[in-house]
Amino acid sequence: VFALIVFACLVGEGYTNLPRSSQLFCIFNHNEDACRYGIGIGILAFLACIFFFMVDIYFPQISNATDRKYLVLADLGFSGLWTFLWFIGFCFLTNQWSWTRAEDVHVGADSARAAITFSFFSIFSW
Repeated sequence: VFALIVFACLVGEGYTNLPRSSQLFCIFNHNEDACRYGIGIGILAFLACIFFFMVDIYFPQISNATDRKYLVLADLGFSGLWTFLWFIGFCFLTNQWSWTRAEDVHVGADSARAAITFSFFSIFSW
């Protein structure tokens, strides 16, 4: 759920434009990589959650102990990796938000703060 919130905040109001221009830019200090990183890990985290949820549903039907072991280790390894990536994302978004000028933010400040907040919550949920 947190991944969806981060993704939705960045897609919905993460890109904005100046009143005199029609070109969109990322709300995080005009750094496109910040928005792309948040959107990317949000989408991949959501898809991974769906995959591991399906694995959990079919887990009792897997009779091979070796396959079960590899699935559990894959889940554990992926969760550790994604915890680290969410931490990097939180630090990156927070850093870029701290360098964002107030006059560049007309709409979307609450969405940016929500993306930062839920990327922080995602560290503990993964």
